[in-house]
Amino acid sequence: MDHRLGFEPVREECTRKRLPVEGDLPDWLAGTLLRNGPGRFRVGNRPLNHWFDGFALLRRFGIRDGAVVYSNRFLRSEAYEHAREHGALGFREFATDPETGPLGRLKRLVSIAFTDNACVDIEVRGEGFVATTESPRAVSFDPETLATRGHHERERLGTTTTVHPHYDARRGETIGYTTRLGRKPGYTLYRIPDGGTEPDVIGGVTIDEPAYLHSFALTENHIVLTEGPFVVSPLDLLGGASVAESFAWKPERGTRFIVFDRESGDVAATHRAKPFFVFHHVNAFERNGEIVLDLVAFPDASVVGALSLDNLRSPSPSLPTGALRRYHLPKGSTRAVERETLYAGHVELPTIDYARRNTRPYRYVYGVSNRKRPPAEFQNRLVKIDVESHTTETWEEPNTYPGEPVFVPALDDAATAGEDEGVILSVVLDAAAERSFLLVLDAASFTERARAVVPHPIPFGFHGQFYRAGERPTRSMA
Repeated sequence: MDHRLGFEPVREECTRKRLPVEGDLPDWLAGTLLRNGPGRFRVGNRPLNHWFDGFALLRRFGIRDGAVVYSNRFLRSEAYEHAREHGALGFREFATDPETGPLGRLKRLVSIAFTDNACVDIEVRGEGFVATTESPRAVSFDPETLATRGHHERERLGTTTTVHPHYDARRGETIGYTTRLGRKPGYTLYRIPDGGTEPDVIGGVTIDEPAYLHSFALTENHIVLTEGPFVVSPLDLLGGASVAESFAWKPERGTRFIVFDRESGDVAATHRAKPFFVFHHVNAFERNGEIVLDLVAFPDASVVGALSLDNLRSPSPSLPTGALRRYHLPKGSTRAVERETLYAGHVELPTIDYARRNTRPYRYVYGVSNRKRPPAEFQNRLVKIDVESHTTETWEEPNTYPGEPVFVPALDDAATAGEDEGVILSVVLDAAAERSFLLVLDAASFTERARAVVPHPIPFGFHGQFYRAGERPTRSMA
């Protein structure tokens, strides 16, 4: 077997299964790792088209006293329940639409009805947990049992929303954005103070052709939207095209950095760069009169199509290279945007010491990577990048395919602890053994400390969060 095993469905749910542990878990590592990602890729006899379309499967690793307990459970979204009951797709997914006749196409012209198949990330809202996707229809669940509790609807400020809101612990607030389609297209910025439930509008901007935005950058005083030239046609979206097919790459537009004042919501500056596409930002901070912004850049939006299931299930999928880039955005000057490559790649699903370093200067970023450039197969190693020295360390094993690394800081005094004092958690597919395991790496040495072996393969997921009892979860990425 190879990486294709990671795109096979989960047949049975699992409740509180104690896993055998090999190696030595740190005494201080106690808490819960929650992860999200697709677990089924077919409806009846119809295969889904894209990795983003699979039905959400929540995964939980409880770690305590040197033991690891694993559970998984499908999110009982309306989309999942409809597919299970009728054997047909009931909602529009990212690249797969329900089979509809003339009446269905007429309804689409009246309303954009998006899915509640929240298969991408996990977010804390108030005292509860929700599964999220780029549709505004989040679904709440019990973090202990993974049982679905129902929708977590709040005031809709846009048609789609980010799955990577920022949390600023120093200010006690969550910052995010939505994308508006329709008669007044554009972007809306919002904040939710601790203890609040509804978003407060900070500001926004009207755009003639909104772009596909997945994440954004936050600094102490600014919000930065990175708008690549992968733009939507609302008429295509309302017509016969899928969501994915409604976007077009228009490189002549270039890529824009729209910088907002964090307090007023006003546009403070707009910068242009040569075209590139981005899913994930890494970090941003202010220094010497400029904004320093790090992200994973692709040369164009072909990565979106490359994540189709047809391509990913091929023995040698065609995958573009994501490079770790740094952009220097001047504040209040006409100096051009400067860029540098921190790591030529491939790298994706980047993680930092988010709680202590987000919006501040930092040194280390962790991500999934590949032994070859461009990638000759699915992600097959983990990488640690020192953005100061431009050096790297890697972890890999034959025929294994790691998922997103999550950094968990050690329980040291934050004022004296090193930035990489802690561990990296990653769910790894062992294709040869036809099972997965939770890998625990020492973040400083980037060597294995332990692994907890799952008796079956876990499909490749997207994002997750780790949290200790009584603490707010550590975000996996911005």
